[in-house]
Amino acid sequence: MPRNALFAGLVFDEFDHPAETAYVGAEPCYVVNDAGFRRHIPSEQVDRHVLAEIAGMMKGSEDLLSQQAAKMLGSDDPFSRAMIENQLKNIEQQFDMLFNVGIPEEMRAYLGMTGFKVIIDMQGKVLRFEQPGTTSGEDE
Repeated sequence: MPRNALFAGLVFDEFDHPAETAYVGAEPCYVVNDAGFRRHIPSEQVDRHVLAEIAGMMKGSEDLLSQQAAKMLGSDDPFSRAMIENQLKNIEQQFDMLFNVGIPEEMRAYLGMTGFKVIIDMQGKVLRFEQPGTTSGEDE
């Protein structure tokens, strides 16, 4: 099963134009229009950068996040919280699995509705990503 671009539909170029997705062989890419030239940027480099930023924002809040996640799942017991907290503390190890499974379409649609956007330049460098209620960027 081919991998997909994790944030398909949520990636925009620096001029706020949505990036398309395409495959070069089996490799998923984001495609940006650079004055008529369609640049194919391997999606994994963009996706890993965004995931690393999100993981960085979660560092130090694993206890609170695990409590809230356990409540949302209806499993608010110490064992469930500990298991979730352990997963959150080792989130980087989950990335490869996420690349194989992907982010469900419903989740990407939800992220898009909430205003989540990844902004990249023409070479695929992540300039920033916008998330409701927060700001994030290279210099922050």
